[in-house]
Amino acid sequence: MARISPTAAATSNGQDPLAGQIPFKGNGAGTPEVIIEARDIVVGFGDRLVLNHTNLNVYRGEILGFVGGSGAGKSVLMRTIIGLIPKRQGTVKVFGVDMDATSDAGRRAVERRWGILFQQGALFSSLTVKENLQFPVREYLNLSQKLLDELAIAKLEMVGLDASACDKYPSELSGGMTKRVALARALSLDPEIVFLDEPTSGLDPIGAGEFDTLIATLQRTLGLTVFMVTHDLDSLHTVCDRIAVLADGKVISAGTMETMLASEHPWMRAYFHGKRSRAVEHAVPQPTES
Repeated sequence: MARISPTAAATSNGQDPLAGQIPFKGNGAGTPEVIIEARDIVVGFGDRLVLNHTNLNVYRGEILGFVGGSGAGKSVLMRTIIGLIPKRQGTVKVFGVDMDATSDAGRRAVERRWGILFQQGALFSSLTVKENLQFPVREYLNLSQKLLDELAIAKLEMVGLDASACDKYPSELSGGMTKRVALARALSLDPEIVFLDEPTSGLDPIGAGEFDTLIATLQRTLGLTVFMVTHDLDSLHTVCDRIAVLADGKVISAGTMETMLASEHPWMRAYFHGKRSRAVEHAVPQPTES
């Protein structure tokens, strides 16, 4: 699957992995555009520090897989970037806009350009599928009900569903359908960035594989930038251009799957070379010594 893919030199010695990132020339445009920039992020809950001066870049047009141990703070960083969790220190820039320094109107303008799929879908249980999809559109646009209904059907078709799902409630959906409806809602305002929080969690292997294919197809067709929090090694291998690893409150490495497999960092070796990683490891060419 050929897509624009920034190459990054990963580090496993505690150095800032951003310092080793190498510009690429995906479209002949030279250095990749940083579309999300998190710098020196500090987030804690009470006495527990979750993110400790964390840095991360996300480039336009890539699918970034964000991994780490359970409770490491992957979802915390995503929610900090979108403004749901307050930070103690640091800056977040999206499309070059400092999210702390901009006005309320400026922030809303940026927020309209992203969509979010939360863990478990986070659909409104009292609203139908159609009403869930129309909810963010009503917040930003003044459209007739006819256009809203047509938009909902169009977005459902984009994720492999049809109009028959419109009047169902979330409680009537399967796990796979819930994920697809949540993704359709994330796409309802035609965003440039999509945040995915464990998109294949709870799906069977076939359903997870189909969802991975859907994400890759939508990214390629719509030119999306995708920030994907995941623990699914198959997803990392099949759809991600780069992988960033969070451990001990910091992004310790960022690069391709080949770079991840070559790392000597203890957690990364346990994660990428463990029993559950064998299929992925055998599928990826190993770096050769020169």
